[in-house]
Amino acid sequence: MTTEQNKAMIRRGFETGLNHGNLTVFEEVLAPTYVNHNMPMPEPGPAGFRAVVGAFLSAFSGFQVTLEAVIAQGDRVSTRGYFTGTHTGEFMGIPATGKPVHVSYCDIWRIENGKAVENWVQMDMLGMMQQLGVIPTS
Repeated sequence: MTTEQNKAMIRRGFETGLNHGNLTVFEEVLAPTYVNHNMPMPEPGPAGFRAVVGAFLSAFSGFQVTLEAVIAQGDRVSTRGYFTGTHTGEFMGIPATGKPVHVSYCDIWRIENGKAVENWVQMDMLGMMQQLGVIPTS
């Protein structure tokens, strides 16, 4: 695949999978051996990714990802953006607060044979916890 095709595939995962809640798209986007190096997954592959994503989707109503940049070189695609939502369900043991969040992230995906095989994500978890009121801001 070309770098443009790789970028389009990752965008599709965000748009179709996350923003429209069609989690079956990850069967097409992620390899069976896919691993996320920064977020614990119950198992590798699309099923593990769906479990992680499901935790966010069930905890934050109105969950939406905004991609601010998508760049690619060789077999790597990187995105930068943020997600928004309202904390209406339990997340990481934190009961719903009803508070809105705006959480920035950057990630890198490695593509092999037309599917994502691994990625690295850095998310502003401290900022999110401060927005939820579970960690003081000062």
